[in-house]
Amino acid sequence: MSTTTNGQVCVVIGASHAGVNFAFNLRREGWEGDIILYDIDKEFPYHRPPLSKAYLTSEEGTEQSLLFPKENYEIDNVRLKLGIAVESINRDSKFISLSDGSIQYYNKLVIATGARPFIPPIKGIDLARNLYPMRTAEDAVNIRKAFNTSSKKRVVVIGGGYIGLETAASLRKLGASVVVLEREERILARVTAPIMSEFFTDLHENNGVEVLTGKNVISIEQEGDTNVVVCDDSTQFEADLIVVGVGIRVNTELAAETGLNIENGIKVDETARTNDENIYSIGDCTYHYNPHFKCYLRLESVQNAVDQGKVAAKAICGEEVVYDTIPWFWSDQFDVKLQMVGLSKGYTDIVIRNEEAQNSFSAWYFKDDELLAVDAVNFAKAFVLGTRFIKSGQKLDKSNLADLTIPFKPNSFLAE
Repeated sequence: MSTTTNGQVCVVIGASHAGVNFAFNLRREGWEGDIILYDIDKEFPYHRPPLSKAYLTSEEGTEQSLLFPKENYEIDNVRLKLGIAVESINRDSKFISLSDGSIQYYNKLVIATGARPFIPPIKGIDLARNLYPMRTAEDAVNIRKAFNTSSKKRVVVIGGGYIGLETAASLRKLGASVVVLEREERILARVTAPIMSEFFTDLHENNGVEVLTGKNVISIEQEGDTNVVVCDDSTQFEADLIVVGVGIRVNTELAAETGLNIENGIKVDETARTNDENIYSIGDCTYHYNPHFKCYLRLESVQNAVDQGKVAAKAICGEEVVYDTIPWFWSDQFDVKLQMVGLSKGYTDIVIRNEEAQNSFSAWYFKDDELLAVDAVNFAKAFVLGTRFIKSGQKLDKSNLADLTIPFKPNSFLAE
């Protein structure tokens, strides 16, 4: 263990968006001790959202999308330990055991282990050729290589969530023949309303992607060098490349083994602290309370990872702080940018505002008179205004909101 001016050490497990942003915020908040980040990924910390989009369609590496320039780690004395797995946490003696046989002591520990792709137990999946999830830079490289070397460019995407659809759009742009197989009766069924599912189904089909719902994949067979994806309705699809995007598994094993509270993730308080006063957790792996929505949430988003990292850094440095952020997300598919703010779960009413420009509209989700969320398609103003209204809790006139003759201005939509 290295020494510093005050001998304090903060160890971070996980060097993606949450862990890395936390580390630099901790230094800015005045932490004078060591900051050490461990990650099993050997790649220098990079932005993950471009993986299914720009990164997949170019030959550029992650050097073009680093979270922070390499020199910043030296300037802020943030030490990266890449390609090393953390095998266990000893809370009593406050050290972690590492895959290289060493141990590292800590004063404060931050768990930012994120999640991993869920690979469903489909018969024959272990024998499939060129089958990959989309979670890391290595996954994106493997998908790109498999696509470039395939002769017929036939792609089957299992799962119609955002990652699967983004990957489908990117590969279609490259000239692939793409089929999306979704088990539910509509794509994006777990995360958005039917109108958005319909819109993105049409978007993909109009761009040459075949979107099939109610398709439960039960096996993957081999015919020479070709994969044959078989569904329970006996339909079959040949594929040179298979992308699996059916969800994730939260990386809670380390936390669970050491006795931290686990409930749909690592349970933390409003400062991102676990039930151990010296251990915090941030990012996709956490189950945290949101004061605005008055419930516990586990969010998979860059925004949540970054914001939780800021709160944890302030809390560790002694500042009184509460994590109280309105969630927001985005997705890029073909020529469409979808921006989402809030959480639509539990909505009772939805207002659609169609703009004059093609493929430009917004969906406003209400629970009675309370605005819960906004989905904005190619219309950033709706995203910005929706965020303001959700935060303020102001009541809106729904009829004015849907009326295109009324200017899109804040005061136009306020209820009298």
